[in-house]
Amino acid sequence: MSPGDERGYGDASSRGGDGGYGDGGYGGTGQTRTRLPDRPGDVYGGARRGRGGASRSMVTVVAVVVVLIAAIAFANRGGSGGKDGGGSSSDGARSGGKAASAPTSATGKRPVGTRTSGIPTGYAHDQQGAQSAATNYAVAMGGTGMFNKDTRHVIVDTVYTKAAAGKLQGVMDDAYSPSFLDRLGLKPDGSPPSGSTFVSRTVPVGSKVKDYTNDTASISVWYMGLLGMAGAGSTDPVTSSWSTWTFDLRWTDGDWKIVSDSQKDGPTPVPGDDKAAASDEISKAVEEYGGFTYAR
Repeated sequence: MSPGDERGYGDASSRGGDGGYGDGGYGGTGQTRTRLPDRPGDVYGGARRGRGGASRSMVTVVAVVVVLIAAIAFANRGGSGGKDGGGSSSDGARSGGKAASAPTSATGKRPVGTRTSGIPTGYAHDQQGAQSAATNYAVAMGGTGMFNKDTRHVIVDTVYTKAAAGKLQGVMDDAYSPSFLDRLGLKPDGSPPSGSTFVSRTVPVGSKVKDYTNDTASISVWYMGLLGMAGAGSTDPVTSSWSTWTFDLRWTDGDWKIVSDSQKDGPTPVPGDDKAAASDEISKAVEEYGGFTYAR
């Protein structure tokens, strides 16, 4: 998650090719929405989004239509992808044609085995390596470390090219201003108040190659973001959002590094009728469930 995902912060959806962020500051256009508590005492409150019988029926109809469309598409797809009828987004990226579905099955290749300042680095010089780099970089820049100046500088220096990082550090310091942190309920150093747990996490769903050459790559990462404060009396409960983060990468000094990146909202699935967890459940889950090293 980033400042651009927070309510009222900026309106820019992209960072320029020179690594700058333009007038809108750091982040994307996704706006986090806060659902007010249904009753006092716990902003999570175990509240459930109200849905009537008609609403549930509509969701069922939509689900059936989606399944039918998917079945028809599967039945009618051509044989251009080989024996199994499938292709790969990488093929489309090489040829300049329309990209086919990206495979999600395991490739058998080992994920990266090295880290720099806690961030996975040392990716393969191929399309899979570029996808792994973009996905792990999205996780690093969507975490709570970005809200502390010292750790943010380390993250930026690790994932961006030297030229891009040099231009971005000051811009990001302005973006993560004390007033912005205060709106999130954080202290000036980015830490949460005593008894509260600040949540900022990027959860990748998939990635695809938009363009690829030997030394450059454009990779899009579709992800769900979590942002908010879990704790008694919080007025900014942890909520989810869906976005796509696109990274322009360059092979530099034996690894993939970010030259520029941009974000846009969605695709966003139809929300379910799940019961919202209580504040202490969210805090406990964040503490107990760690992240992953992502590889295709």
